[in-house]
Amino acid sequence: MGVTIADVAAHAGVSKTTVSRVLNAKGEINENTVLKVRQAISELGYVPSAGAVGLARGTTQMIGMLVPDMAWAWAGIVQAVVETLETEGFGLRMLTVNRGEESLRRLGLQVAARSFDGLLVIEPEGALASITELHEAGLPVVLIDDRFQRPGFPYVATTNREGGEQAARHLLDIGRSRPLVVTGPEELSCTQERLGGFVDVYAQAGIELDQRSIVCGDFLFESSRSAIAQALADGVEFDAVFGHNDPSAAGVLAALHEAGLRIPQDVAVVGFDDIELASYTYPALTTIRQPMREMGEAAARLLLDHVRRSPQAASSRIVPTSLVVRGSTLEPSAN
Repeated sequence: MGVTIADVAAHAGVSKTTVSRVLNAKGEINENTVLKVRQAISELGYVPSAGAVGLARGTTQMIGMLVPDMAWAWAGIVQAVVETLETEGFGLRMLTVNRGEESLRRLGLQVAARSFDGLLVIEPEGALASITELHEAGLPVVLIDDRFQRPGFPYVATTNREGGEQAARHLLDIGRSRPLVVTGPEELSCTQERLGGFVDVYAQAGIELDQRSIVCGDFLFESSRSAIAQALADGVEFDAVFGHNDPSAAGVLAALHEAGLRIPQDVAVVGFDDIELASYTYPALTTIRQPMREMGEAAARLLLDHVRRSPQAASSRIVPTSLVVRGSTLEPSAN
């Protein structure tokens, strides 16, 4: 059984009414008493329930959001979620899985305490089974996913395969017939989707990519930089590189600069994501835009539809990618 308001009261040496007043910030309470109650809450790991904080109308007007960490990569999604929820009169409670099983245990306690009405999830590394259980127990959940997982609950995803196709068509359009691909981790579905789309478009153009043209990467700058340096040292000939995300494409740019190659004249480079970094590389990076803000807004609205049990609530949403052309594939116009 979880920690109760009675446990907090006993631990702090006060009445349950006093604990409730502290939680609701009602009435004048001695500062020392407030500190004792808050310390008891912290030491016991008490998660106030919706009722305990005076939200008796059957909804907390709060949405939980579970992310792998607080990294900047989620900024566009989170900002869109916040703006959408605020427009609808909801707040946001951020949660991470930094502590593994301990984080999931705390999440379970907050769900049991009805601390929020629904849960948005980004890339639940190792947590998909636990999230599925929460959904099956009645919690509205929506997954925001760019890695092509397909859970047993609603999700918002993007078009990874089509993004790979868009990158290939652009490179073919500018006359690049010898591409090199630096993939993401091969176990990820998004890697297979992006690679599959890219390879198929080249195959349709009569160009088969051999194994030397495909380098397994890990989405990181330094490993991509090393991979390109090694490919050049091995004598692999290429006139274009498709990096499976923008940090890896930035690593490609660095290696090409170090080798004295001109971009895009000698080698054209395409990334994937269109994070802020893509605008600041030299030259600026042509990339496949993953619509982070649109995904965040779509996920928030989809979850609210399920929280409100709207009969029009969709099961899932797919938000398409798009090509953003910059200087890493096309030289600026002379005009």
